[in-house]
Amino acid sequence: MDDPNIKIIQDQKVWEDFLSLHAEANFLQSWYWGEFHKALGNTIHRVGFYRQDVLAGVMLSVVEDAKRGRYLTVPAGPIMDWRDEDLVKSFISEVKKQAKYDNCVFVRVRPQLKSDAFSIALFSKYGFISAPIHLHAELTSQLDLSPTEEQLLANMRKATRYEIKKGITQGIKISASQNPEDVKKFYDLQILTSERQKFVPFSYKFFYEQFKVFANAGKALLYSAELDGKLLAQGFIIFYGKEAAYHYGASTDEGRKHPGAYLIQWEAIKEAKRRGMQRYNFWGVTREDQKNHRFYRLSIFKRGFGGADLEYLHAQDLVINRLKYLMNWLVENIRKRIRHV
Repeated sequence: MDDPNIKIIQDQKVWEDFLSLHAEANFLQSWYWGEFHKALGNTIHRVGFYRQDVLAGVMLSVVEDAKRGRYLTVPAGPIMDWRDEDLVKSFISEVKKQAKYDNCVFVRVRPQLKSDAFSIALFSKYGFISAPIHLHAELTSQLDLSPTEEQLLANMRKATRYEIKKGITQGIKISASQNPEDVKKFYDLQILTSERQKFVPFSYKFFYEQFKVFANAGKALLYSAELDGKLLAQGFIIFYGKEAAYHYGASTDEGRKHPGAYLIQWEAIKEAKRRGMQRYNFWGVTREDQKNHRFYRLSIFKRGFGGADLEYLHAQDLVINRLKYLMNWLVENIRKRIRHV
């Protein structure tokens, strides 16, 4: 079989049409995720792998600048047939070329591949090593949206159904916005939530530009739950392709007393069904035995909606500059220990 021909893709329709044929694809390889990173000032690459002028795979990669060293990331991609050895070799050749061109220390890939013997062996075969930290959510809770709303409710934990019904009885109001200016309130709430849960939040620009790109395309909503005029919780949901993703959430101290967050999820799930999506991705969860993890209680909340765990292959690194990579490896491992992640 002929080696794939690699071309830069500049046509959004070509890119999105290809991804629409691949149910595993999510927003991290979308055209919009690339536009978001361009708005942040990051360099991006969009390439296609062609066979006889037929598109067989796509890859969005992003150059990330950090004090510990510049590196190239491939989030939830590339999207292609991983059992096609020629495509895999073309992908590796291309990321090496991009990394060297952009003076990157290493390439970090978190493919849209289930973590199993095949995926682990595949990346090991081509010289990748396990990354010190994750790139994007790996252990996720995902809900099949094919059942009816009544069946979805029945499949939830009893406590989750109770909280949803309680929120409706209390008169909690759920609203949804596509206005990027509303992200400021969400950002302020993220700061409070991060202080309470001990994590490092993203910048306002990060949230604003991301929401702006997806909301302007009709692919994101910012949900708010209020009771008697008081904000309880918010949720940033992305609706893309076959999947809706609960990407970010935050709550007030008042929100911890009322089930506003439960109603936000239920409204987003129903919206995803109305849009004809196949699954609802609650994003990252901890392992069920990690009871001391700071996100353990949040994971209980997410799993209560009846989804099933799906674990993607852990982020894989392809080293370009060994000495500088070692420095990066040490920094990331120290940070991981400090942050207990």
